[in-house]
Amino acid sequence: MSETEGAGIALLAIYSAGLGLPFLLSAIFTDGLVRHLRPMRRLGMAFRVLAGGVMMAMGALMITGYMSILSFWLLDRFPILARIG
Repeated sequence: MSETEGAGIALLAIYSAGLGLPFLLSAIFTDGLVRHLRPMRRLGMAFRVLAGGVMMAMGALMITGYMSILSFWLLDRFPILARIG
């Protein structure tokens, strides 16, 4: 095995570990997370309905062309938003 092949195998092993580690950690900690989030289950439906309403409103603004008007209004009212992105 040449030096290049050894380096390639090492890089592939590190890449695989980096790709798999977040999945392993999420599998280990999912049970505890679900236990802590269980009391918030009642709010889940309200959040989904609210998020759906916001997405429908944003879609309507985009279709009608008012999205840019809203964007400029937000920038006038909240200049700090200009620094984002």
